[in-house]
Amino acid sequence: MIIAILGLLIALLTVLLFITFCVKIIGFLLKKNPFPKKLLITASTGVILVFSLLFYQTYFFTFSSIDRSNMEQGPGPVPSPSGNYSAHAFYEPYGGAAGGVNVWVEITHHQEKEKVKTIYFADAKIDFSMKWIDDDQLSIVNNDPDYPDEDRSIVLKPDKEIYDESGLACQSLLMKDEYERCYQD
Repeated sequence: MIIAILGLLIALLTVLLFITFCVKIIGFLLKKNPFPKKLLITASTGVILVFSLLFYQTYFFTFSSIDRSNMEQGPGPVPSPSGNYSAHAFYEPYGGAAGGVNVWVEITHHQEKEKVKTIYFADAKIDFSMKWIDDDQLSIVNNDPDYPDEDRSIVLKPDKEIYDESGLACQSLLMKDEYERCYQD
């Protein structure tokens, strides 16, 4: 969240500097004023910073950036048939009164020192539930009967697959080793 605000402020400052630079360039071309080198360097630095922040947010995303300060417990734990895994769901309210709720599912692998891995992240719908189909497949239902186009239900293999509605996890260079297949909407 802080990075997004910082990026917005840098983008606004860069736009203002670029407009000022354009006015100075027009003055340079029409009146033969000295070329505004410092302004060019400053505006270029701002552009580089904005694109660097966008690159960082896109390709260095991890689920650790989820705001857990207002986290609410969801369904779970739901143990797998063999007991090797358990699934826990959590809710994250966002946006205040006009906002919504995100939901994410974490899998605890009991055979690997209680390793916890986030495998699902999406906007929460009215109907949310989880159940194991077998020890290697978790069915996650996340839909709203009034809006069938917004169905975010899926069956995932916890060791091999993840789902991220925004697709940031699928693009992330840091998360490529954590899954074989990534789903997004």
